[in-house]
Amino acid sequence: MGERRLISSGSTFEQEIGYSRAVVDGDWVHVSGTTGFDYAAMTISADVVEQAEQCWRNIDAALREAGASVADVVRVRYLLPDAADFEPCWPVLRRWMDGVRPAATMQVCGLSDPRMRIEIEVTARRAGSRVAQGLGWPR
Repeated sequence: MGERRLISSGSTFEQEIGYSRAVVDGDWVHVSGTTGFDYAAMTISADVVEQAEQCWRNIDAALREAGASVADVVRVRYLLPDAADFEPCWPVLRRWMDGVRPAATMQVCGLSDPRMRIEIEVTARRAGSRVAQGLGWPR
């Protein structure tokens, strides 16, 4: 059976709601929906593009702690309350994901705080795993 490890960003939301920023489950890393909060300062920019950039910095930090990187992302979900905010974020999303080109979905939905204008969720497969090497599922 593979490793299962919980990763925290230090966000107060994790304790209050009862979730982890990321869960490592064997070769897979599941990163929770991540918003543009700067968790060190618990602040969030009003600008959606700046929020998208901070989302990726937060995701990158969680992936690195899990022993993975953004290059290992296989699935990404973009969640936005306003569809018109998606296109302005494309340059940021492209810069982080262009060489990776994961499967992606954008969904319009409400977020838990009206200051949040984008939330990003990813799934990654850690490089060097049997699956990543094309050797099939570990037994």
